[in-house]
Amino acid sequence: MVTELKADILHEVIQKRPTATNKTNFGKLLLIGGNQQYGGAILMAASAAVNSGAGLVTVATHADNITALHVRNPEAMALDWSDQGAVLDHVRKSSVVLIGPGLGNSDDAVELLRSTMRAMRENQTLILDASALGIIADKHIMIPNNVFTIATPHQGEWAKLSSVMVAYQDSMELNDLQRKTLNIDVLVLKKYHTVILSENRQMQLLIGGPYQATGGMGDTLAGLIAGFVGQFAEPRRATEAAVYAHSAIAQELAEHNWVVRPSFISDFVPNYMARINTNLPDII
Repeated sequence: MVTELKADILHEVIQKRPTATNKTNFGKLLLIGGNQQYGGAILMAASAAVNSGAGLVTVATHADNITALHVRNPEAMALDWSDQGAVLDHVRKSSVVLIGPGLGNSDDAVELLRSTMRAMRENQTLILDASALGIIADKHIMIPNNVFTIATPHQGEWAKLSSVMVAYQDSMELNDLQRKTLNIDVLVLKKYHTVILSENRQMQLLIGGPYQATGGMGDTLAGLIAGFVGQFAEPRRATEAAVYAHSAIAQELAEHNWVVRPSFISDFVPNYMARINTNLPDII
């Protein structure tokens, strides 16, 4: 049965930080993506991850993007993704790896994706987004079954990956069957009303609107999911909370904006999260 995803998930997941903590307690993230043409995608993902409160964020990207990354997010560390040895070393040390935003589909991108998935272990979380999903579909790459995996396709990407055509994607049973077949632990299927499918749990988001129909919205969501998963205990619930927060912030900003730029959502995330479990105005 499909259950509506509501604001309760925010209060369940986002808890006040204990006093005796430091940055190592809130996730060590590696974000991989951003070729020369689509560098903005990984930069937007990084902004969302940093602003959500992730403890340590490293971005592996094309060298041309590193200056822009440091200007936009000096809190993030950077790697030239052409140094695959260094990238894979960071993969092994990270608690959460997000790969795909702006990755492209070059031979180097394909090899980087294959190597990243091979390097990951059971105690890590892998988030697959955008180009990574296209490569997996095109090259028939198996998603590892020993790593907790979250996939964030839009409807076209899901059709290509799962062979569930858009016309049939209202069938939660069919989507869930393919999720399991593909070794995906949590499926975030981005559509007019986004659905989140995981083991014994089917959630649907009923907030948000057409003001979110702009480039970079999915990249920002992927980064926000990575940030939440990195710092909160249960990855399924953390994913649901990130999905809800992403659209709730957009809905709030849309009261005074014709279109909500993804970067605006990232900038507003710290304020929004601070209003959870406080005496500030209720979260919708």
